[in-house]
Amino acid sequence: MESIVEVMPEGSLEVLSQHEVDRLLNVGEGNQREILRRCALAVLNVGSRTDNAREVLDKYANFDIRIIQQERGIKLAVTNAPPDAFVEGEMIRGIRELLFAVVRDIAFVSGEVEIARRFDFATSDGTTNAVFHILRNAGIFKLPADPDLVVCWGGHAISREEYEFCKEVGYQLGLRKLSVCTGCGSGAMKGPMKGATIGHAKQRFYDGRYIGLTEPGIIAAESPNPIVNRLVILPDMEKRLEAFVRIAHVIIIFPGGVGTAEELLYLLGILMHPENRESLVPVILTGPAVSAEYFKQIDDFIGSTLGRDGQRLYQIELGDPKSVAGKTVNYMRQVRDERRKSKNAYYFNWQLKIESSFQKPFDATHEEMAALKIHKSQDPHLLASNLRRAFSGLVAGNVKEHGLRAIEKSGPFEIRGEPELMSRLDRLLSAFVSQGRMRLEQRDYKPCYRVVA
Repeated sequence: MESIVEVMPEGSLEVLSQHEVDRLLNVGEGNQREILRRCALAVLNVGSRTDNAREVLDKYANFDIRIIQQERGIKLAVTNAPPDAFVEGEMIRGIRELLFAVVRDIAFVSGEVEIARRFDFATSDGTTNAVFHILRNAGIFKLPADPDLVVCWGGHAISREEYEFCKEVGYQLGLRKLSVCTGCGSGAMKGPMKGATIGHAKQRFYDGRYIGLTEPGIIAAESPNPIVNRLVILPDMEKRLEAFVRIAHVIIIFPGGVGTAEELLYLLGILMHPENRESLVPVILTGPAVSAEYFKQIDDFIGSTLGRDGQRLYQIELGDPKSVAGKTVNYMRQVRDERRKSKNAYYFNWQLKIESSFQKPFDATHEEMAALKIHKSQDPHLLASNLRRAFSGLVAGNVKEHGLRAIEKSGPFEIRGEPELMSRLDRLLSAFVSQGRMRLEQRDYKPCYRVVA
């Protein structure tokens, strides 16, 4: 039986032009209907127990969303939505806010980025400018600004003890009136936000920001949790990663899998660029004491691939959430001083040099994965970039719909490179598999990759 619910705007968007509605309803140039449907389904699929994007899409194949244009604004007609998005027949308010954030971002990217072509993606500055405008359109920047935003990275497939640690760190950050930005999914992305809300409540602090950054390819596997009060859907993974780094004041990295390794390598590659050697982006790797072996494996991998210069860009702090929060506050003061001296904006780090090779979307195909240049006879920041792409491909092969289909059709991705680097990579990936960090569903996990020396 078909179920249709009409939803009025909440939070971030109330009006659209007829041209924007047409593009979102599969009329004329710039069709975005399927992207809108998938992202809306991900938002409504709250509490999902799977990270398999195709499984979600197949389960709700009859789901649909339609924009109703009225003289006084718009509303959405949602058909066959996941039931957990509703309480007593009414959509949860936080989910309703996120739903209209989806419409806002897809309409903006479709109209201003793709159709109007306002931004020059052939240049590094043009791409950065596009990221800035997407974030500004979403209301991410708070003025007057002051360094207070902690970007938290980590995996969705983590242990209960690791999750509780993430939540406690978030609580300590909240007590110190700091805001949190994550990938907005479950696990280490949800924990810090959940903890921060409690810390903020105890401090009667009502201006806390819980920012979630995602992109259409990953959102179905990492449905945004309703704690998020600022959701942004960037066009692709590379722009999402740049957004994280540009708005961060401090970055905390919790235990995770290939997605977390991708984020860390992206960050290290940027910070190792010669023009960024003086840039201050504090990075703390942290988790409970039981995660010590995990962080040793990560640190050994960075040391064997990027060397001591890569390891010097972060510190590892285990088992003490209060210490992590205290160091974060001290780093915030240093960032404030550094931005003031360099006349850099508090709300967006314009001065970081990010090359086009870090911004160009990576299409994870068998050909592209096999062609990655993973060897040490290149600058370390470029090696980091190519390693990042390898992990990005593994994320696609594990949870993204197009990656899952590619693996089924042509078998595992092959990753090729220098024997020593391939040995190190294989060892790290094998550890992720044995520790259950690849997927939420571990019992039937089959590697989507083959490492070839």
